[in-house]
Formats: sequence, C-alpha cells, structure tokens
Amino acid sequence: MKKHKLGHTGFEVAPLAFGGNVFGWTVDEATSFRLLDAFCGAGFNLIDTADSYSRWAPGHQGGESEKIIGRWIAQRGRHDDVVIATKVGSDMGLGYKCLRKDYIVRAVEQSLRRLQIDAIDVYQSHWDDDKTPLDETLEAYAILLKQGKVKAIGASNITAQRLSEALAVSAQHAYPRYETLQPLYNLYDRSAFEGPLQELCAREQIGVITYFSLAAGFLSGKYRSKADFAKSQRGPGMEKYLNPRGIRILDTLDTVALRYGVTPAQVALAWLIARPGVTAPIASATSTEQLKELMAATRLNLDADAMQALDRGSA
Repeated sequence: MKKHKLGHTGFEVAPLAFGGNVFGWTVDEATSFRLLDAFCGAGFNLIDTADSYSRWAPGHQGGESEKIIGRWIAQRGRHDDVVIATKVGSDMGLGYKCLRKDYIVRAVEQSLRRLQIDAIDVYQSHWDDDKTPLDETLEAYAILLKQGKVKAIGASNITAQRLSEALAVSAQHAYPRYETLQPLYNLYDRSAFEGPLQELCAREQIGVITYFSLAAGFLSGKYRSKADFAKSQRGPGMEKYLNPRGIRILDTLDTVALRYGVTPAQVALAWLIARPGVTAPIASATSTEQLKELMAATRLNLDADAMQALDRGSA
C-alpha cells in the first residue's frame, strides 16, 4: 500500500486513518482490539484519538479511548509500526476549551499514561483557544518536543487566519509549527476547509487528516428518513443533513456506487482521498465487516466523470 508523507512530521501514513472516538463508547474493549488488529494487519497505521473521547457518554470522564488504545499497545508490546495522534484542549470539565501552557504540560502526562507510550507521535490542539496567546501554546509544545514527550504537533478546528498567525509565531520564535490539520471535511461539509484553509495547507505542505469524513455516518446512506434515526446512537444527529441538498448528495453517491459496484460510503471516502491536499480521511468502524468496507475505499479510483458528478451533487 502506498503511504503518504504526513506534512513535515517525518511520518508516512496509509490513506485512511482509524477514528478512535468509538473505543469505549459504541465499541467495547474486546471489539476495539479486534478492529485495531485488523486495521494494522491490513497495512494501515494512523490511529486518531483525543483525551476527551468519550466524555459525552453517560458516566464517562474522558480518556476512555486513550486507555483502550494504551492497553492494546501494551498487549502487543510495541507501537513503532503505528502513528498515534491524540488531542488536547477540549473541555474536560473546566467549562471551556484550554490551550494554556500549564494545562498542556499537565494534560500530556495524563495522555501518555493512558496510552502507555513514552512519546505521542502527533499531539494536536483540539480546538482553537483565542483567550490564550499563540506563543504561550506553542512554547508549551516546544518544551514537550525538547523533552521527547511529543514528536510533532498539529491543529484542529482552526480558521485559515488563526493557522496562518500560528505559523508566523512559530517562525518568529523558532517554536515547532503545526505540521498537520484536522478539519471538518466531507461531501456535505465542504465550506470549512475548501478555500483559504485548503490553499494554506497546500502552500505550507501541512498534512491534512479530515474528521467526520462520512458526516457521522450520513454519507453511508444508512439514514434516509427520520425513521432511520433509531439505527444507532448517532441517529438523532442526522436531522441536520436530511434536507434537499443532503438527499441530492445521497442520490449522487448511489449513482456512482452503482456504476462501480461499491457502497456509498466507499465512494464518499474515495472522493475525499482524491481531494487536493488531503493526506488521509479519518473514519470509524464498529465491526470488522464495516472496517473491511472502509479500507476497500482506498483501492477505489474514481474517474473524472465521477469526481465531477460528486462535486456537482454536493455543490
């Protein structure tokens, strides 16, 4: 399988990342281990998580996903063949998002302990914190890189202007710079990434790993009416997609999928993989059968007609 450089991190990753938000939430530990084994066994190597996964679930505090990944790493006895990307800065009970220096320095220790590793491969700012100066945040990351606790840093949920400002601060103070970006991007949600942010990442050669790559499952075609919302815990969140544009996108996915003899989810992922600047979309699976379907999307090469049809259908 051809791997791609993840920005200037020094890592090369397969064209699909596993989204660890499901671990300990919709997937138990035993199933999580099977999914991770199957994913890595097929040659894929980028696993994305966050300290806040899955704080939203009743009775959870956050860190559940990292703990499961940590126990999986401990069981197999190594993590040199996988790239572990986790995040800091989401609301972990403070009532606000935080990227203060003292907060990051404490949070990294907790993530390292849960993940049972000596260094986090890619440590990402989960949400922009406009109350904390960028130089304070980046200084914290400089300390962690110097200590060997983090190998590279990235950002998520940040505008083109703020990312540009962060890159300038890094250059001015000789701090490490954000080498990856994790934006919301899929066939339905295009506006947050396309345009200035996409252009900035291309210009600066920043690796892009997209989240909600299947719009939380909507682009799988599983949710086509309100009656379908009961199919999963994510079902109620589908209402925002179930509109004339969303239906048009599903119809286009159906048409392209029928032509290639594949599933709508595979087409949606293949479209993302082929988009300029995208290194690897992040997708989650809750069964090995579903995972096989998603991994097969990396072998689907959409021609120009299919790409144009999808572009028009999701415009």
